[in-house]
Amino acid sequence: MAETTTIQVSKQARDHLAQVAKERGMNLGQLIEQLAAEQPTAEQIAERVAATRKVLRERMGCTLTDEEFDNGPDVLANIYAMAAEKMHSGREATRSGQGHAA
Repeated sequence: MAETTTIQVSKQARDHLAQVAKERGMNLGQLIEQLAAEQPTAEQIAERVAATRKVLRERMGCTLTDEEFDNGPDVLANIYAMAAEKMHSGREATRSGQGHAA
């Protein structure tokens, strides 16, 4: 069995989290474990940023330095936005194509 510990929070926070856990069909400990697993540390974020920049440089020919990335617009967010829009456009085209089939 995994080692456990106690976390002190306000009663209001505990009650709120207990209700969220109940609605998700889990206990409070399971909810806290899930929430903790979803939150990256600063080191994990830095590793992801470095990996993403490496991919941009190697596969997309991006020549920006780390300083240029840091001082420029949020390139990754822009890439995600473009990908989401492309995906959304593809779904719309599929839907309109389905409406014409009979």
